[in-house]
Amino acid sequence: MDFLRPASWEEALAAKAEHPTAVPIAGGTDVMVEINFDHRRPEYLLDLNRIGELSEWEVGEGSVRLGASVPYTQIMENLPGELPGLALASHTVASPQIRNRGGVGGNLGTASPAGDAHPALLAAGAEVEAESVRGSRLIPIDAFYTGVKRNALAPDELIRAVHIKKADGPQQYSKVGTRNAMVIAVCAFGLALHPETRTVRTGIGSAAPTPVRAKTAEEFLNAALDEGGFWDNGKIITPSVAKQFAALCSGACNPIDDVRGTASYRRHAVGVMARRTLTWTWESYRGTAARTEGVA
Repeated sequence: MDFLRPASWEEALAAKAEHPTAVPIAGGTDVMVEINFDHRRPEYLLDLNRIGELSEWEVGEGSVRLGASVPYTQIMENLPGELPGLALASHTVASPQIRNRGGVGGNLGTASPAGDAHPALLAAGAEVEAESVRGSRLIPIDAFYTGVKRNALAPDELIRAVHIKKADGPQQYSKVGTRNAMVIAVCAFGLALHPETRTVRTGIGSAAPTPVRAKTAEEFLNAALDEGGFWDNGKIITPSVAKQFAALCSGACNPIDDVRGTASYRRHAVGVMARRTLTWTWESYRGTAARTEGVA
């Protein structure tokens, strides 16, 4: 196994173009596990740790540009207001040591359906900035996951950053695991309210071959909130609406039985998380509306 260690982003792109099978490594929290268990033996490892710009972020007027290697700890500490859903997801990642090393770029590159960041990225409507010596492009998060541990990157492309819209409403994240730390998700769920567009987005992890959105559930809830005037009147969402939303989220799953949980349990748990996160986010929205508009 050869170890490539570029000193700049341009050198990294050149190395990836010359060796398309090279596996990028930054935090190494996924790659090294696979290598240590002999699940993977790449011909080349492409070390990106010398490229400082990958660990930087920029907060713009409407979005955050998050470098691929920004550690989860930095997201938790510095971006909970702009990216609340991703910050909550970051809290659930493994241990403090892993959170200090791992970043969203690694989660995306591995594209495991159990990756903790995916539900939050789907709910927020992120875009992945991919680049090669041929140029750069933005890949919508909905088009990024193409199969089990597969993504839309071309062989010569690297993830440079993730573009995420700043939250314009409450966001939540929930995860089921066999314990509180150092655990792979049995299933996970992310929810984001977008009052500016009066829409809701979801993200489901570890309950299908890829991270997915519950699009039918979103359409149902968007229509129910609009027809009931909920965005304006700030009323409590009725139990029947919450129940149907949860059922549709469960229906969006396509899980498997494995050592961490059964398919039926995952469907049930996703429904429970959907109902709870909807309750939490809507209560938060109502509270904000009451303070700004006098809604009771």
